[in-house]
Amino acid sequence: MSQSLATVAYLGAAILFILSLGGLSNPETSRRGNLFGMVGMALAVLATVFGPRVSPAGVAWIVGALVIGGGIGLYAAKVVKMTQMPELVALMHSLVGLAACLVGFASYVDTSIKLQGAEKIIHEVEIYVGILIGAITFSGSLIAFGKLNGKIGGKPLLLPGRHWLNLAALLIVIWFGREFLRAETVEQGMVPLMVMTVIALLFGIHMVMAIGGADMPVVVSMLNSYSGWAAAATGFMLSNDLLIVTGALVGSSGAILSYIMCNAMNRNFISVIAGGFGSGAGTPAKKGEAAEPQGEAVPVSSAETAELLRDAKSVIIVPGYGMAVAQAQHTVYEITKTLREKGVDVRFAIHPVAGRMPGHMNVLLAEAKVPYDIVMEMDEINDDFPAADVAMVIGANDIVNPSALDDPSSPIAGMPVLEVWKAKTSIVMKRSMASGYAGVDNPLFYKDNNRMLFGDAKKMLDEVLTALKS
Repeated sequence: MSQSLATVAYLGAAILFILSLGGLSNPETSRRGNLFGMVGMALAVLATVFGPRVSPAGVAWIVGALVIGGGIGLYAAKVVKMTQMPELVALMHSLVGLAACLVGFASYVDTSIKLQGAEKIIHEVEIYVGILIGAITFSGSLIAFGKLNGKIGGKPLLLPGRHWLNLAALLIVIWFGREFLRAETVEQGMVPLMVMTVIALLFGIHMVMAIGGADMPVVVSMLNSYSGWAAAATGFMLSNDLLIVTGALVGSSGAILSYIMCNAMNRNFISVIAGGFGSGAGTPAKKGEAAEPQGEAVPVSSAETAELLRDAKSVIIVPGYGMAVAQAQHTVYEITKTLREKGVDVRFAIHPVAGRMPGHMNVLLAEAKVPYDIVMEMDEINDDFPAADVAMVIGANDIVNPSALDDPSSPIAGMPVLEVWKAKTSIVMKRSMASGYAGVDNPLFYKDNNRMLFGDAKKMLDEVLTALKS
């Protein structure tokens, strides 16, 4: 393949990637968006493998790597559960960061590249920055993976003087960057490069460890952005225009998503990075953090829940991470289908940070074949709760906490939430009275119009479905 033909193929792939991002912005066009992305990636890989920069001897190595990597990816896609998608995404981000580091070191020790003067300095800056971003992305994503799958607690690790530590690490990285650029040989430059890499790895660990579990959805989108910039840096190192464009697309879209997520939580990006809140899922809230709830939680049975749903004219369902853990989305769809056949207006309310990653609930509901047109975002449906007869919350907690609006002393004060308590009756499905991922107690449980349906979401929803059909 000639260079001009490879350039045209790269241009076509870049256009397909842009169309893919556009398609993924809407559930109804997401399948087409995924298809555009897959075709674009296939085109990019073929143009690279058979392009003028790869020798015939190197094709066999690349094909072998593609077969091995593709096999691992296909296996992971088949066996991963939908509840494990957030940690899988974090793990994939770590691989992008690792790839950027390895490419950076390989590019630096490549003796076939003969550059002088300004070109040499620019190339070495690209290598240094690429490895820096890649190392932070790699270690930070591994910590996010651990937090998301529960191997690492959600409580933020706030070291004394952590901001000064970060500042010191930045100054050391800049100083070693100067030493790296002044190195006359590869051996001399390898020492500052290795020191910077170690500092970057430690910084990535420290940065994500300081972020609380309640901010993990923002962390996932943030690391998505970092992985994009790491890919773009790799593109500069390899003088690959497509990789630069693709990395910039991923990096900028991830940054925009992080901004949207922060707005949805009434958090600013700097405060998240400086040290987020969250004590880990299922832990009781500390006394004195917020106003103590008044009243007593009223339990309800699955049969009573079915009766309330049957008699309702309007039902709004709020899915949360508990629904994902219980794999209850298919039963939720069956209940939705049964109620709609009885003439009940059923809609879903999706909070931007429901679950453990952006769009987590949308993916689960799409998997269960819930119609797209009844799945509403928070801003579209929040004003409709007062007209709803029943608001059913399935495994959500912090996103339906009235303390965000009523209690200025609450850690989540000001965070936009789904106002389910304004419905005629709200039903909260939980295993226990434990707080959510933010570790903040929820006064919703004690409101007069709220009922608590305790137990495993899948088991209780199966009972509700059986009662509805009887």
